[in-house]
Amino acid sequence: MEPTREPSPQREQKRMGTGMLVLAWLLFGGLAVFWFDGVLDRQRNPNQTLNSTIRDGMREVVLKRNRAGHYVTSGKINGQDVVFMLDTGATTVAIPGHIAAGLRLPRGQEFMTQTANGMARAYSTQLDVVSIGDIALANVSAGVSPGLQTEEILLGMSFLKHIEFTQRGDTLILRQQP
Repeated sequence: MEPTREPSPQREQKRMGTGMLVLAWLLFGGLAVFWFDGVLDRQRNPNQTLNSTIRDGMREVVLKRNRAGHYVTSGKINGQDVVFMLDTGATTVAIPGHIAAGLRLPRGQEFMTQTANGMARAYSTQLDVVSIGDIALANVSAGVSPGLQTEEILLGMSFLKHIEFTQRGDTLILRQQP
């Protein structure tokens, strides 16, 4: 049997220093991931914080285009926070099934819809209130689309047809009469 050696103070300090260095690198890595995740999220949705104004008697919200060329913005459905992607090619507001479940939206009449990927099944639903900043509409028609695998709700023409919108460069101005 080998005799047990007592750790020397130098060995103990070295082991403690190595442990602290590993802990520091893990902490630094975690903070870097957290910071870069926020940067990427702001690039995907540059309109997380909206400023609404009233100009010429109309409510106005200005959106910036994201790096992919889309207008993505934070908003609300029935008072709950959501993320929208404006889609003038969508007839109605199209809500992915997993988001609709989280919003507790009822599925109504089944219908087929034409998408960029072909025909898809959807279910009608009615949204009490849809809002972007201070622009809000009541009783908006929508479709719950179980096959839609995005984290954004497609804000289609059932909302946009009631809003005046103008694109200038990389900005989109939404206006609503009060």
